[in-house]
Amino acid sequence: MESLFLASPTFSHARLLRPIPSNQNEASGVHRLGIRSPRCTMDVSLGGSYNYDKVLKFPRMHVWDPYKRLGLTKDASEEEVLAARNFLLEQYAGHEGSVESIEGAFEKLIMASFRQRKKTKINLKSRLKKQVEESPPWVQRLLDHVEAPPVDTILRRLFLFAFMGGWSILNSADSGPAFQVALSLGSCIYFLNDKMNSVPRAAIIGFASLAAGWILGSVAIPVIPSVLLPPTWSLELLTSLVSYVFMFVACTFLK
Repeated sequence: MESLFLASPTFSHARLLRPIPSNQNEASGVHRLGIRSPRCTMDVSLGGSYNYDKVLKFPRMHVWDPYKRLGLTKDASEEEVLAARNFLLEQYAGHEGSVESIEGAFEKLIMASFRQRKKTKINLKSRLKKQVEESPPWVQRLLDHVEAPPVDTILRRLFLFAFMGGWSILNSADSGPAFQVALSLGSCIYFLNDKMNSVPRAAIIGFASLAAGWILGSVAIPVIPSVLLPPTWSLELLTSLVSYVFMFVACTFLK
């Protein structure tokens, strides 16, 4: 044995330095550790299945003009802006920066449209106010007695007097519109008193509107060619229809 060590010193040093496993299982474990390679934790966490390179990116993210960013012209309507926004969001929904860019352009256009509508409304009111101020004094005094009530009030009273007119037309063959005219006059006085809190004044204005409508109808209707009027409609019926219009205007728009 000593002669073997002396003859092969390399072999003797390798044998002395190499750890000797205590059993066969430990030896196989050492062998397995020697050939095993560690796995990448990033691959494990991502599962190795999602590819971020395939996500579509909006090519016009940094275009300053919101119209050009959404692929629209300057005269695009709000409906076209909304349609372009929805279409682009479907195409680039997987990219957060693209979605923010598309939404930002959409919000800019919508806010610009809102400001333009508000500015137009303000300009219209300013122009009307300026025209009233520049009108003759008698026009200004007349407008001082006129007001614009809420739309629902206008519609309710319009429906009432239109119903009276239709009722008068349906009963024109049987009797005259005297009853319907009386109901309309009472309604007109009631609505006027509700605003003025003065029954005498409301009654005066109500009778005045009825008289004005009746006089105007009696003068204007005979001038209209008979071929334009239904043959069964009498002068009294047509005059009452004109009176309904005058009473509606008086009880709705006068202060």
